[in-house]
Amino acid sequence: MARRETWAAYGFLSPWIVGFLVFLAGPMVASLVLSFTDYDVLTGAEFVGADNYRTLFGDPRVRTSLGNTLFYTALHVPLTMVVSLALALLLNRAGRRSAGFFRTVFYLPTVTPKVAVGVLFLLLFNGQSGLVNQVLGPIGPDWTADPAWIKPGLVLIGAWSLGSTVIIYLAALRDVPRDLHEAAQMDGASAWARFRAVTVPSISGALFFTLIINTISGLQTFDEVYTAFYGSANQQTYGSDAALFYVVYLFQQAFQFLHIGYASALAWLLFGIIMAVTLVQVRLSRRFVHYGGG
Repeated sequence: MARRETWAAYGFLSPWIVGFLVFLAGPMVASLVLSFTDYDVLTGAEFVGADNYRTLFGDPRVRTSLGNTLFYTALHVPLTMVVSLALALLLNRAGRRSAGFFRTVFYLPTVTPKVAVGVLFLLLFNGQSGLVNQVLGPIGPDWTADPAWIKPGLVLIGAWSLGSTVIIYLAALRDVPRDLHEAAQMDGASAWARFRAVTVPSISGALFFTLIINTISGLQTFDEVYTAFYGSANQQTYGSDAALFYVVYLFQQAFQFLHIGYASALAWLLFGIIMAVTLVQVRLSRRFVHYGGG
């Protein structure tokens, strides 16, 4: 009976196992092998050792794209977390019916295709005819052409899809024990003191989870940036090194210039950066994250 149950379990797991091997593990191994080759799809792969990695460490556009990506992530992640937490706190105080309605309203933009978000960026932040500059008037910057304002504009449009983070925080807030707030209030703690000493530690697990997820998402930003600045109709008008994100550069190397080996090396560098950042976050979380019963 135990053996039969084991084979039944493998049978149910087999679709996931096959999908993992074919669509994730297999391509990862292939890209690792290709990163040590000179391969352009049209001709056979030629082994070049670590030349691709030596090249990328000396490539100024790698430094530019990585700097843009890190700058964007450093702005995007805190803004998303702070705004999402503020909205979740408001929803937590609302009635059940209104909270359900606004949960749906906040989450709907999350399912908007990223390509549509890129088009929305141009509609809202176009320096001449964008809706944002029509409101700001003469003080409105040129969000799509001024290198100093391209990334802040992308950070603002990135807040369009913070609905999933709001829902996670709202669920965590609903799980905060009321008796802790009541005890702190009886001890004379102010609203800010209760938030800092009771609410934040109680939802620190959710904060940590969204920190990791949003950081990884920020470092992999591609669709909306490419649509807004590097689409066939937009590259001449809006193309700028200030909008050259790391995954955009990787995409260009792989599918425009057919430098598959070099693009694979770029992908593994990004994998290493994400892994290192995540490990640092996990290490630091031991001081600040509290779990129920811990």
